[in-house]
Amino acid sequence: MNQQIRHNNVERFKGFGTLYDQNRPAAPLEVVDILTHYLGKKPRFVADVGCGTGLSTWIWLDHAERVIGVEPSEDMRSVGIAKWEAAGKPDQLRFAAGMSHDLGLPDDSVDILTCSQSFHWMEPESTLREFARVLRPGGIFAAYDCDWPPVLNWQLEAAYQQLVSTADELASRLSSAEQQAHKWNKEGHLQQIQQSGLFRYNREIVFHHQEPFTAERYANLALSQGGLQTALKLGATELNDMADDFRRQAELVFDGKSKEVLFSYRMRIGII
Repeated sequence: MNQQIRHNNVERFKGFGTLYDQNRPAAPLEVVDILTHYLGKKPRFVADVGCGTGLSTWIWLDHAERVIGVEPSEDMRSVGIAKWEAAGKPDQLRFAAGMSHDLGLPDDSVDILTCSQSFHWMEPESTLREFARVLRPGGIFAAYDCDWPPVLNWQLEAAYQQLVSTADELASRLSSAEQQAHKWNKEGHLQQIQQSGLFRYNREIVFHHQEPFTAERYANLALSQGGLQTALKLGATELNDMADDFRRQAELVFDGKSKEVLFSYRMRIGII
C-alpha cells in the first residue's frame, strides 16, 4: 500500500468529525462482553485502532485498566480529545496519532485490539503483522462493522441506499485516480485473518443492537457516510436536493417521535 493511498484514506475523513460523532451509533457493550469473555479476565490494555472520534474507545473506560484510541485523522482525533478533556482527562484513557501498520506500541503489550468500522481502510497484510506483534499471547484482534443502512422502514432504507450509492458514484467521477481512497471488502476480513497464519483461532460472530434515533439523527447518519461527504467536498451540489428529500422522508416515517433503530453487527476475530 503506497503512501498516497494511505494519505487519501486519512483525508477522506477530514472536515466532518462532529457530524460523525453526534450521529453515528455508539459501539455496543456487546463488544466488551464478547471479547472479555473470550479473554477470560479484565483486560489490562485495550487498543482501539482507527478509532475515529472515540465512539468505540469510550466503551472500554470502565472495563479495562488502560485504553488507547489510535487515529491518523487529526480532525477525527481532535473530537475525541475534546470529549476526553471535557470528561476530566481520565488517566486510564488516551488518544494518539498512529497508523495501523506502525502503532508505536511495545511488543506483547495489548490484550484486546479492536477496529470498529475501520479495518477495511487498512492494508491487511502489514496491519495484521503489526497487530500480532503488539498482542500478548492469548490476545484478541476484533474487526467489527454494522450493516448499512440500519433496520427501520424499508422505503426509508431504500432511499438511504440510493442517496449513498449516488454519492459514491459522483465521488468516483469527480475525483482523479490520485485523489481516490481505497477500501478492502469487509466480506474478506475473516479470510484475511485466516490466511495471515498469525492467529490460532478465528471466527465470525453476529449480533444486534438497538439505539434510539430521531428523524434528524437518522438523516444525519446518512450524511455522515464518507462517500457522501467526499462528493460534497468535490462540489456535487446536486446531492443537496436528494439529501433534503431524504430528510423529509425520514420526518414522515418518524412522525415527530423517537424510534428504536436496529443495527446488525458482524465481528471477525483472531486469537493469538
